[in-house]
Amino acid sequence: MKYKVKNLNQDKKYIGVFDSGFGGLDILRGIIKIIPEYDYIYLGDTARAPYGNKSQEVIYKFTKEAIEFLFNNGCELIILACNTASSEALARLQKNVVISYNKKHKTKKNVLGILVPTVEVSLLTTKVKYVGLLATKSTINSKSFEREIKKLHNDVTILGVACPLLVPIIEEGEEKNKIIDLVLEKYLRELKFKDKAKNLDTLILGCTHYGLIEKQIKKNIKKIFKSQKIEIVNESNLIGKKLKDYLERHLNIANQLSKNQDRIFFTTDNIEKFEEFGSRFFGQEILVKKINL
Repeated sequence: MKYKVKNLNQDKKYIGVFDSGFGGLDILRGIIKIIPEYDYIYLGDTARAPYGNKSQEVIYKFTKEAIEFLFNNGCELIILACNTASSEALARLQKNVVISYNKKHKTKKNVLGILVPTVEVSLLTTKVKYVGLLATKSTINSKSFEREIKKLHNDVTILGVACPLLVPIIEEGEEKNKIIDLVLEKYLRELKFKDKAKNLDTLILGCTHYGLIEKQIKKNIKKIFKSQKIEIVNESNLIGKKLKDYLERHLNIANQLSKNQDRIFFTTDNIEKFEEFGSRFFGQEILVKKINL
């Protein structure tokens, strides 16, 4: 269904940022720090979140609907600020949806993920060739990080741990509660067991939500791994730089984008909840509109 928002300025050309929930707002905040001049639309599919425990086919269907909504509402470039969607749906979307949309509408729109930039940074960070990964169950099971790393460096090993409890805790605002330390200790001990004597030196936070608990993760790493020095790769700190570089290399896209510093937020569920939790992720108060996909 081609759902268009009536009060959007159809003459503007936006950068779209999509996530299944709130976590992508932390990515958007990081992007705006680097390139604030552009107009942005954020869409959080909170009615159907989380994506991390759903099948590949369902994740693809949901992400496809979100991409089509953003394309139909003026987005020239879309960032999948969701590791699960990037892992399970991006390649298929680029091959099918993006190509067919551009051909039909005679445009040159594109969709990018956050997985590959994260992998590139982690490969620059690791010296011992063992990289830890905390992510959703779906991202771990997809082995998408492993595939991307092997394309660039076949001798680097990913040690992944699924963390299904973290997203609900963070979205309920309990990340400063003692329960987060208990849960993190459980997952990091599992990572320590996988690590054994390999002494990994890099840890990817493979879910956009995890950036909000980076301090707690560092604290518990120090507790579990003792003297072992581990660098954290936090996507919210790197995607903005990578996107700026992409736009500098693709001026045909950059020159089309409007620059009014507009920020528009959509959710598929409760507006009040999204404004409350979303403002915490984004770092400032936001106003949200509800749409149906």
